[in-house]
Amino acid sequence: QVQVVERGGGLVQPGGSLRLFCQASGSLLKVNAMGWYRQAPGKQREMVAVITNNSTNYGDSVKGRFTISRADAWAMVYLQMNSLKVEDTAVYYCHVIGYYTDNEVGAFWGQGTQVTVSS
Repeated sequence: QVQVVERGGGLVQPGGSLRLFCQASGSLLKVNAMGWYRQAPGKQREMVAVITNNSTNYGDSVKGRFTISRADAWAMVYLQMNSLKVEDTAVYYCHVIGYYTDNEVGAFWGQGTQVTVSS
């Protein structure tokens, strides 16, 4: 059983900053990739940022404003969000891909955390 928990959402004014935090726990033996996705009302879920063992990728709408970082020793991933815009408002989900047995890989989602950018 693997649990994924996000923290750090909230209400912020346009131009402000927020930092999201996610930690995976339970029977996760090795992390291959961690990332953040978001879903706004009436829209499809989209990739925000993903970090693997070898690369970091960002959605076009957040490049230059958001930074993803990772602490593998604790299966944690962070998302620093700067210069926030109203259109960044969404539920942000943490996604983890990793081994939960010696030879089985799974994908796990958190429950989501609300980010609202509004004046």
